[in-house]
Amino acid sequence: MRTRPVALITGGTRGIGYGIALVLAREGWDLLLNGRRPPEEVTAALDGLAALGARVAYAEADIARAGHHDRLLERARMEFGRLDLLVNNAGIAPRVRADILEAGEDSFDEVLETNLKGPYFLTQRAARWMAAQREADRGCRRCIVFVTSISAEVASVNRGEYCVAKAGLSMAARLWAVRLAEHDIAVYEVRPGIVRTDMTAGVQERYDRLIEGGLLLQPRWGTPEDVGRAVAMLARGDLAYSTGAVIEVSGGMGVPRL
Repeated sequence: MRTRPVALITGGTRGIGYGIALVLAREGWDLLLNGRRPPEEVTAALDGLAALGARVAYAEADIARAGHHDRLLERARMEFGRLDLLVNNAGIAPRVRADILEAGEDSFDEVLETNLKGPYFLTQRAARWMAAQREADRGCRRCIVFVTSISAEVASVNRGEYCVAKAGLSMAARLWAVRLAEHDIAVYEVRPGIVRTDMTAGVQERYDRLIEGGLLLQPRWGTPEDVGRAVAMLARGDLAYSTGAVIEVSGGMGVPRL
């Protein structure tokens, strides 16, 4: 009987995280999803994944709080006994979009703790376990994916803390790729562009205008499952000789043009 691989997806019950979970569930993965909502509020999402044949567990935890990281990994040990893929997806936008001449430190701290510091140190803990698993079973592939944003490179002066966090997370992916190469753990960055989620709902009209004005080579909104297919490709090992690679899922937004 084949042992099913296990993925931990932070922020996995909505938006991009859920799109990733859907694609992985269809491809035979079992899933531990994380979020800040209580379990009773994510039942429908979990049931949808279970209907695809996945064994699914949920752990309520705040990535910004270091004390919750061990809770997450212990849940993975108890439920599945293994971890093959970590997807650092959880992230928040600033509560208020404010010009960087006016934005406050509280917002900066909140966004960076969730979007950068949290995944950085969750990866530290998960990587130690993954490295130990690789030593015990060299035949199993282990992989870590950081979901960043086009904002790692594209400046938005009314949400500077978000851009700084994603740029830092991009470097974190590179650092972990270098550090974990000796353990044969592949690390990638997936960089979405304009994706239709609850996070972007409040700026839909603005992005509609930008898309209509030619911002993208492929003139449509991205979907969470567009990102999910990129993550699944990496998790399968389709780019096995490309650790440290940045995969942009942005409809060509990052292509320089005259």
